Amino acid sequence: MIGFFKSEPHAPAVTDPDQVDDLYHHWRFHIMFTMYIGYALFYFTRKSFNYVMPALIADLGLDKSDIGIMGTLFYITYGCSKFLSGIISDRSNPRYFMGIGLIATGVVNILFGFSSSMMMFTALWMLNAWFQGWGWPPCSKLLTTWYSRSERGFRWAFWNTAHNVGGALIPLLVGFLTLHYSWRYGLIIPGIIAVVVGLFLCWRLRDKPITLGLPTVGHWRQDVLELAHENEGVGLSHTEILKKYVLTNKYIWLLAFSYVLVYIVRTAINDWGNLYLTEQHGYSLITANTALSLFEVGGFIGSLVAGWGSDKLFGGNRGPMNLIFAIGIFLAVAALWLMPMTGFVLQAGCFFAIGFFVFGPQMLIGMAAAECSHKDSAGAATGFVGLFAYMGAALAGYPLALVMEQYHWTGFFTVISCAAAVVGLLLLPFLKAQAPAVEANDVGVFVE
Repeated sequence: MIGFFKSEPHAPAVTDPDQVDDLYHHWRFHIMFTMYIGYALFYFTRKSFNYVMPALIADLGLDKSDIGIMGTLFYITYGCSKFLSGIISDRSNPRYFMGIGLIATGVVNILFGFSSSMMMFTALWMLNAWFQGWGWPPCSKLLTTWYSRSERGFRWAFWNTAHNVGGALIPLLVGFLTLHYSWRYGLIIPGIIAVVVGLFLCWRLRDKPITLGLPTVGHWRQDVLELAHENEGVGLSHTEILKKYVLTNKYIWLLAFSYVLVYIVRTAINDWGNLYLTEQHGYSLITANTALSLFEVGGFIGSLVAGWGSDKLFGGNRGPMNLIFAIGIFLAVAALWLMPMTGFVLQAGCFFAIGFFVFGPQMLIGMAAAECSHKDSAGAATGFVGLFAYMGAALAGYPLALVMEQYHWTGFFTVISCAAAVVGLLLLPFLKAQAPAVEANDVGVFVE
């Protein structure tokens, strides 16, 4: 790392316990607030295209395969960026890494709004995907260094609702701009907002507690699980940590394969849901986007319930909540597909239910990856499973578009229903106790 991207050096230790408490309380609030706003704005520049898609298709004559190719390339690029950025972010200063990433995505959205060719659309959206990968890893680093294991479930869940706030607001904003002006404003305005908020991130975020002279969060809260995690793999180099705790960690691989299927469902509903409602049921774009906003509202509530439940009901074990929510995904998707009655209220309710259940595993799997890895590889671990997640998202782009061209919406729902059913099977091993490793040769912090 070079220049201001480099992680800050350790500051002289603060010795006054009252001052330590005051600094921790102050910065935990401000870092959470800033991360929340920042990650919500990443969704403004990530999902803006999805909600102008019907208007853009009508204006420029693009077809579903064109859109599918763009979606697939976006998610492949984003997944690769998320993994590589995760490795880099573990050694970087998150305030600039995340802030400059958001500024860059805003600039790309503005340029997209001034473009008209398919080639330029594809190139810019892949560039956007690359900088989108700069958002998640710094947040996972901050969440694992400023919040301890016994409280992290609810805090991570609360931060995770930034997805849903951004995802719920952007279709309404884009729908309004597209309806009253044009689809170009639906990309340019979110881009301008992202640039402004990116500058705010560079100003208000901070690095790890030790860079402010504070003790680690495990020592501050005297959290036994967190202290065990902090002492895991002490003295290893960054390369050794990456190999042992990420690349050869069997639990990371199991979580990664689960993430593929979760993201097939999530991305299929998020990216194709408004087209399903406009084509199959004849709703207007603003009405379809309103129903899709309930998908994000459901996710907002589901994330909080999943995080709170994994902390309070299962003592920090993420496995049981993951399994409960996986079953819920399957039932909610089946209801949207097979319910005998149709109507906006029922269909919007199904979108709400799918969002509620899909965002539980979407949040818990990423958190479990950070917790079963080394303390200094949270970004790499979450980035690695994120790479697989967006392979699943890529499958919901062009490949799913081909399925729909051959088998229409029946093929669409068959694919995502099967994906939802298999998620639960892959998560079954995590029903066993999730506890700190107690032997030096254990890999990660999961034990069987």
